[in-house]
Amino acid sequence: MTRRAVVIGATGQIGRVAVGALARDGWEVTAVSRGGGRDESWPAQVRTARADRADDSALAAAVGDGCEVLVDMVAYGPAHAGQLVSLADRVGSAVVISSVSVYEDDKGRSFDTQGEPEGFPEFPVRATEDQRTIAPGEASYSTRKAGLEGELLAAGDRLPTTLLRAGAIHGPHCQTPRELYFVKRNLDGRPRRLLPYGGMSRFHPANVHNIAELVRLAAAKPGSRALNAVDPDAPTVAEIAAAIDSVMGVETESVLIDGPPPSPTVGDTPWSVPVPVVFDMSAAERELGYRPVVARYADRLPETVAWIERQLAGKDWREAYPKMFQTYGDLFDYAAEDAYLDSLGA
Repeated sequence: MTRRAVVIGATGQIGRVAVGALARDGWEVTAVSRGGGRDESWPAQVRTARADRADDSALAAAVGDGCEVLVDMVAYGPAHAGQLVSLADRVGSAVVISSVSVYEDDKGRSFDTQGEPEGFPEFPVRATEDQRTIAPGEASYSTRKAGLEGELLAAGDRLPTTLLRAGAIHGPHCQTPRELYFVKRNLDGRPRRLLPYGGMSRFHPANVHNIAELVRLAAAKPGSRALNAVDPDAPTVAEIAAAIDSVMGVETESVLIDGPPPSPTVGDTPWSVPVPVVFDMSAAERELGYRPVVARYADRLPETVAWIERQLAGKDWREAYPKMFQTYGDLFDYAAEDAYLDSLGA
């Protein structure tokens, strides 16, 4: 029996891998994107369709007469949830990418409050899906994801949906790759790097291949649920930096700072957090029979580093990664770094 899958956001970072995983698992896949393109790694039988995520009629046309599973990589907020539910009469189930940013701690702190004094959330290490979530709304990425989740879980009797709460996603084709922070420093020949919090920060990564495996399993086992989507390991920022050095064949001295970054442009890596942000995968193992296809963060790091190097070739990093600059600001203020190192006598 032919099983049809429609993947929205198919040419994005996760979508490229998920389409391939579904096709190789025997699904008849329609890969939907704004450009209607295809990835060279996809099996030949993958069909492509051009549709903007915001265009209801175009999306409905891509779904056509129906599909067993609708996979959405780019859904945000209640409006997109309503769009998916409106197709419930033609769709057997859905798998939708969410984020660990929907969580809040027992004091009501979340990633939306991290910029406030004492505002960074403190979750249990290996936090489960039972951790409370923030109130839905339109104020931020996190509140919109919470609204998306609430609407889809409430409609579970009409459209069973698996929500995958992804951590710090890594792999090629990312528009905001955290690894850029160390890759560019190595390319620029920086002999030292500053790591706040003693280099011990842990922000749980999620490899695209592991997320794609969760998509594949959830597609074959529909249900109404939210599941964490992170890697087996959660390395420290010092371990991540060392792993990138190893891939690039360089040696860099880590200068450890006790406490937070001394300024916004000095030592503030994309992984630097004051307390561990680490999640549990037991629910996915139990409900889906999930086993990671990438066991360690470092295992697929070479392809990520190579992708970043190709994107940077001959370009200013802000041109190569404009969303990275928009999100994190100036990550490479070497003059400020050197001045701080000089003040330490380093």
